[in-house]
Amino acid sequence: MAGKLVIGNWKMNTRAQSAQALAAELLADAATNHEGVGIAAPAVYLAALAQQLKGGKLALSAQDVSCYAKDGAYTGETSAEMLADIGCVYTLVGHSERRQYFSEDNAALLAKMRNAIAAGVTPVLCVGETLAQREADEYKTVIADQLAILAEIADGEYVIAYEPVWAIGTGKVASLEQIAEIHAFIKNWCLQNVGASDKIRVLYGGSVKAENAAAILATKNVDGALVGGASLDAGSFRVICQAAG
Repeated sequence: MAGKLVIGNWKMNTRAQSAQALAAELLADAATNHEGVGIAAPAVYLAALAQQLKGGKLALSAQDVSCYAKDGAYTGETSAEMLADIGCVYTLVGHSERRQYFSEDNAALLAKMRNAIAAGVTPVLCVGETLAQREADEYKTVIADQLAILAEIADGEYVIAYEPVWAIGTGKVASLEQIAEIHAFIKNWCLQNVGASDKIRVLYGGSVKAENAAAILATKNVDGALVGGASLDAGSFRVICQAAG
């Protein structure tokens, strides 16, 4: 398995000028312009950023990909082949905000995963439970249901990101014990159901900041981080990437 992976998810933030300015800061810093570091930018800025990142080590990621594989009458969609065409290395799939606001289900997410893999773009499957599901002790069942689509994928590289929904953008962070428990559960599930847990990186996301990154990234079975708001500040993102080693 490769080293730790850190991806900054910019979500629906930045404008053309600020996106390029932030990317320029990251490219100028050896800690962030580094293998194993990526940025997931809004789709409208991906092509310009792809040109800006050429020659650097910083990887480009999309925040979503279409469930439709081929060109056609799918107004507003961006296919996996389009992402590959401009140089995207990764794409997020099934982020909790996509599940919540756009009602994405396992059938759509499986199609997205397959399309990305077929196009040579590595999908990052996001899984995680709500606070109600955590308090009802249903979180392992929920996560297993979200992981189930991986059993339908014959081969191809992908990454998993565990993001407890109750810790995304709230300032709350899962305890190190909770993180270790779920990451071990995910890897054990993968070993039992897809037979490749040692080859699958499992990232942690959910209010990862400069202040807590070192402890989180040192936790057993944590193979990196999916970073939200802190990735919009080059200094904070730098500290997180340094913590990843």
